[in-house]
Amino acid sequence: MTFPYTLTRVGVLMTPEPGNELEAEGVLNPATGHTPDRKVHLLPRLVAAGNVSRVGLASISLDDGVPVGVQREGVVLAPDEGWERGANNAGVEDPRVTFLAALGLHVMTYVAYGPLGPKPALAVSSNLRDWRRLGPLHFEYQPSLDTDLNLFPNKDTVFFPRPVPGPDGEPSYAMLHRPMWDLGWFREGEGVHLPAGVTDQRPGIWVSFIPVAEVERDVRNLVHLRYHRLVAMPEYPFEALKIGAGPPPLWTPEGWLVIHHGVTGGQPKGFDPTTQEVTYSAGALLLDTEDVTKVIDRTSEPLLIPETEEERTGTVANVVFPTAIEEIECVRYVFYGMADAKIGVARLEKV
Repeated sequence: MTFPYTLTRVGVLMTPEPGNELEAEGVLNPATGHTPDRKVHLLPRLVAAGNVSRVGLASISLDDGVPVGVQREGVVLAPDEGWERGANNAGVEDPRVTFLAALGLHVMTYVAYGPLGPKPALAVSSNLRDWRRLGPLHFEYQPSLDTDLNLFPNKDTVFFPRPVPGPDGEPSYAMLHRPMWDLGWFREGEGVHLPAGVTDQRPGIWVSFIPVAEVERDVRNLVHLRYHRLVAMPEYPFEALKIGAGPPPLWTPEGWLVIHHGVTGGQPKGFDPTTQEVTYSAGALLLDTEDVTKVIDRTSEPLLIPETEEERTGTVANVVFPTAIEEIECVRYVFYGMADAKIGVARLEKV
């Protein structure tokens, strides 16, 4: 069976601005959204010297409806909070933005690179410019897992754009995420701690939920997640090392379309991306609309692999890292990081 969607390159959308200290080490892995005037905007990760990341804002320039460039509008989130900084590191990284129409809010999940490494956090905005932190995400204790998910580094967090059925039957907001089980990076000899029932230590895609009623009562409850379930593990050669979710899931007649990245190669311990000898490619999953823990189809081959000079050469070579989807004049575009240095765009089409 042929997977029903394809990705086709459009071109490079954003490159580091010469002389801009905030972009000295790259622009990459953006979120997107519409401001109240309906203009589509990019929220790129801007990396300054020392691997210090901020989230910027830029309007997307169109040529006959096709994204071709950006107009920078400043920084909207910086590592200003103590838990977003360590003694020798800092950053707010890899934003994903989902517009929750029922709340009238853009929800940004991002990685806070703080004292204990990468931890997921959340902020909300009504206009993409002014963001209110709701704080680090909290994963409610689940006895069946025999562990505390809050112990582990976690990345690739992104919310579904509308409520889905929760495991308890209640309408719920759902968030994909990717825990990493090796604790040896901060406590020598501690090693890998797997949840009960998990036998493969490679990072995979999980989902957690929060009932709609609790969020309607207080939007701050979005950070309090429960009912943690494993969704997908690496299965094919292009994702042999690990997989992680990309843009907000997209509802389609076939199911929830989740564009993800698959990684193959070798990854030394720690979180320095420049030490990795890996290849990041884009693949996709289709999840059941009535049960988002159920994969109904997935790509056995990647939809996009590093092939161009911009994708093969940069801070981390050989990286295609999709993080956002926008519909512009009835065409869907996927925005992605290129070798951790630039931002590209590809057209998403149904076969």
